[in-house]
Amino acid sequence: MHSLSLDYVEALLADYRRDPASLDPAWRRYFDALAASGELGNAAIGPELQPSTLFGGNGGAARPVIAAPATAPTREPGPAPPPAETAPASGPPALTADIELQRRVDDMIRNYRIRGHLYADINPLRNPPVLPEELELEGLGIRQSDLDRTVSTAGIPGADTATVRELLDRMRETYCKYISAEFMHIDDLEVRSWLQERMEVSRNRVQLTRREQVRILKKLIDAAVFEEFIQKKYLGAKSFSLEGAESLIPLLDLAIEKVAAQGAIEIVFGMSHRGRLNVLANIIGKPTRDIFREFEDLDAEQYTGGGDVKYHMGHSSDWTTDQGRRIHLSLSFNPSHLEFINPVAMGRVRAKQDRIGNELRDRAVLFLIHGDAAFAGEGIVQESLNLSQLPPYHIGGAFHVVVNNQIGFTTPPESSRSNTYCTDVAKMLQAPIFHVNGEQPEAVAQVVNVALDFRERYRRDVIIDLYCYRRRGHNEGDEPAFTQPILYDGIRARDPVRVHYLEHLLELGEIKPEEAEVHIQREEKRLEGALATARRMNEKTSPQAYDGVWNAFVGGRMEDTPEPDTGVDQGKLIEYLRRMVVLPEGFNLHRNLRRFLAARADMAEGKRPVDWAAAEALAFAATADSGNRVRLSGQDCERGTFSQRPAVLHDRVTDYNHRPLMNIAENQEPIEIFNSPLSEAGVLGFEYGFSLDYPDGLVLWEAQFGDFVNAAQVIIDQFITSAEDKWNRLSGLVILLPHGFEGQGPEHSSARVERWLLLAAEENMQIVYPSTPAQYFHLLRRQVERAQRKPLVVFTPKSLLRRREVGSSLAELAGGRYQQVLPDPSVASDADRAKVRRVLLCAGKVFYDLDAHRQETGVHDHAILRMEQFYPAPKQELDAALAAFPVDAEVRWVQEEPRNMGAWSYLRLNFGFLMGGRPLSGVYRPQSASPATGSPTSHKLEQQQLMEAAFADSADPA
Repeated sequence: MHSLSLDYVEALLADYRRDPASLDPAWRRYFDALAASGELGNAAIGPELQPSTLFGGNGGAARPVIAAPATAPTREPGPAPPPAETAPASGPPALTADIELQRRVDDMIRNYRIRGHLYADINPLRNPPVLPEELELEGLGIRQSDLDRTVSTAGIPGADTATVRELLDRMRETYCKYISAEFMHIDDLEVRSWLQERMEVSRNRVQLTRREQVRILKKLIDAAVFEEFIQKKYLGAKSFSLEGAESLIPLLDLAIEKVAAQGAIEIVFGMSHRGRLNVLANIIGKPTRDIFREFEDLDAEQYTGGGDVKYHMGHSSDWTTDQGRRIHLSLSFNPSHLEFINPVAMGRVRAKQDRIGNELRDRAVLFLIHGDAAFAGEGIVQESLNLSQLPPYHIGGAFHVVVNNQIGFTTPPESSRSNTYCTDVAKMLQAPIFHVNGEQPEAVAQVVNVALDFRERYRRDVIIDLYCYRRRGHNEGDEPAFTQPILYDGIRARDPVRVHYLEHLLELGEIKPEEAEVHIQREEKRLEGALATARRMNEKTSPQAYDGVWNAFVGGRMEDTPEPDTGVDQGKLIEYLRRMVVLPEGFNLHRNLRRFLAARADMAEGKRPVDWAAAEALAFAATADSGNRVRLSGQDCERGTFSQRPAVLHDRVTDYNHRPLMNIAENQEPIEIFNSPLSEAGVLGFEYGFSLDYPDGLVLWEAQFGDFVNAAQVIIDQFITSAEDKWNRLSGLVILLPHGFEGQGPEHSSARVERWLLLAAEENMQIVYPSTPAQYFHLLRRQVERAQRKPLVVFTPKSLLRRREVGSSLAELAGGRYQQVLPDPSVASDADRAKVRRVLLCAGKVFYDLDAHRQETGVHDHAILRMEQFYPAPKQELDAALAAFPVDAEVRWVQEEPRNMGAWSYLRLNFGFLMGGRPLSGVYRPQSASPATGSPTSHKLEQQQLMEAAFADSADPA
């Protein structure tokens, strides 16, 4: 024995004292012998001395004896010790040898559970690996002569005893054949024990009926025939073939049947381009004639300047299972940017679950299909996995399948990751990872069963690493032998998996050769018919859109959709404010927050103008009260980056959380405001996905500072701004970006207005910069109330959040609508307007700086207009606002940003040198590589120079 065995033996001693009959006979005899010899006595369990501490004592005082537990804890074998010739012994020599062998067998079992995956035959392109040292019998101290000795199987499902040889065979068959598992990183003993039992009882094998075996074979044939047909009919065309990984199709078939039997009614799929056409045809149910028409490229005029390649397209359909259950399948549209679909698809699933009140997270399920190089290499994978167990983003666990081609374009594994497996990043989760040989379909079937049972039981992610290969190059025009000549010599010599599996079934006598041939011919005939139809059909194909929950919503031109009334009865607004300040009885609120609630109460009484945060809260309240869900997430947004929001109040004594906005009305929809993890791309992608399946909700994401949104640029470029043009997919997501130059440095000043405006085209989104709380209120209300769904980008204030002059009256919220251009309240009469010789046009915070400078300097011949919407450009509204001033009044755009940033270049592009028939010039900071200075004093100096330039007689006309 050795020191690492102590806890194990003490637990046995506790069991012996409680009930000697509960122990294995060998251990019972050992303790009986010690008791008979008097050596057992009143031996304590656990250390007898107190450990020394920082607060005094040297460990000399005796520690109370630890009582034996009421029930024996579940035990796992301890770690393997170094081999030893002899071991200290107590009791009779024969009994001591039995105990030592039991310990070594227990170590062997544990080592196989931890390290057996290293010896598994999971790679179809490699011979089985060499047995790791920690699994060698010699290293474990087990001799050949020990193999037929009987030992206890405590902690192992099945009989109470077995020979060492039987246990060794069981461990190798369970963990080292065509399936291996990594699960010992999971902290929860019950979870590990469940996985051990599920795998070890069956030895990780599944007994399939003949019908199930034939179904798997047919799915393999369908996958292979589809790829061969594409290669024959469209030689050299890009399709990103699934050849070499055809087992994915029966895997998905089995998984769909399984989750449907578990009660799911909908599956959302996310995957990249590899094998996507095959999945569309053989799993999702997209008509093959439509796929072939895309290859024929017969609808060129329809997609001029838009659309997407065929292997990025999505599709939805209904699947009827063998048991007659219907389940809806939806493959999400996907760009070439690998893995970024993951959080988007997660958000879609959460929206589907929330819509039906599915708190168990079992009715809608996520299937994510990854590539090996991308799963290991793309940071968005980690961001997405990190969301999986966080309550605001939890979806009951995703079913992950890594199609492990063992290559990334031309890069081999040793050049693409620093760890053993491409799935090692997933060890950050308390979830198992199964590696399986893709050329063993029945092993794949076993893994699907265990994985989905795990997901159903624990509502956690589960990962299958499907080891396979890529028969062709990265695409069909690529020659892989240029960079992997030896690898591809081996691949080209291999028969497809369907051939191997057919041979296996023939050996078992489960099928006749002619059955397979009939199915092949039937499938080829079906595809030929679909191709003929595609070539002669007259109707054009287009992505599915605006069905189901999208029936009431539209995209297209914004001017085609009437502006709704967004005001709310003032009495209701007052009632909302009053309810916001009601606290649970005995609630201990921070004293500073009591002032916050008192200010809200004053707003309800008309004693104080409505500030920015209150206007937002009122917009949320009115939206929820009218039957529309509100969801806002982002870093620190429960409180707000600037402490402006406190949407979640914390009891200072009990830490109980009170959410006032959830108590606005009797039958309101939820108003959910969540702090997100420190992630931009993952969380923004999630909320975008949520908006895709909750168009009737107000879904918002807020950046901590607007500057940080560029960490999510892929989500912005490939999804939010282009999805309508590429895929005919709409979203009403609201993006809140704190923006403004206030001396906080280059990373806390600019939400990069210029970048958003460069992405604006074809009325793909709305870009606004509201300057009053009332404007913000009506903007949020408009986003929900009108039928059109477009992403809304809002540049929000920072310092303006608390400036009293920025407040709005309740009457302004009760009436009116969002105004794209705001007039100058200081130039209200015809006489005042007639004196204007220059109109300063601006947006956002700088209006208040300009107005203050105007008052300080006593200027009376300058009007200041606010452009509250950048895109679509409000040309008619600007013309109307400018028409109120003399025709010779010039227009001068003023912005805080440097000349090469902000909206100036956009305005010059859209208006040229004239606006409303008047000369247009600009005032701005000098061109700069970074947005702002890091010196507060320099900022003040620059701001003063900006104000002076705005009112100077000359400005930059360029």
